[in-house]
Amino acid sequence: MNFVQPIRDPEVIRAIKRYLKEKNERDYMMFILGINSGLRISDILPLRVSDAKRPYFSMREKKTGKQKRLDMTPVLKKELKIYVEDKKDHEFLFKSREGINKPIGRSMAYKILRDAAEHVRITEIGTHTLRKTFGYHFYQQTKDVAILQKIFNHTSPSLTLRYIGIEQDGIDKAIKEFKI
Repeated sequence: MNFVQPIRDPEVIRAIKRYLKEKNERDYMMFILGINSGLRISDILPLRVSDAKRPYFSMREKKTGKQKRLDMTPVLKKELKIYVEDKKDHEFLFKSREGINKPIGRSMAYKILRDAAEHVRITEIGTHTLRKTFGYHFYQQTKDVAILQKIFNHTSPSLTLRYIGIEQDGIDKAIKEFKI
């Protein structure tokens, strides 16, 4: 399994948004939901339209089995309101074209992200990139590792900082400034 990074550059995020919005509304919304919620892809794909009509997500995390409640960001609320306008409550948010009302799978989500990454020429991408991107920018805006640790259900602040690439940023900066 490859190690994936958050998307650190806001301009790259904007470029991916533009690309996905022009290409496919479903794929665009999957990206928007991922970078604005910090949810794992395994918790995003089973969401239904009815889940998007509340101002928060309430779910049992697939990986941990823990109950989770997370308010939506204002940007996410606005985008989801438009996206679900003509959809029925029982429909999956990210419906597959195969079968009747089935969600896309993890491998399709990865293909969507990989395609967008190729478009903007980034390589270290995967489905976890969405969650890490949320975490990275949340931390940059708030500097509150304790809240982020709680959102991610991590056991320590150092794990959270390593997970979102802050530790790597420090290493990269130190190497660039190193002189002998």
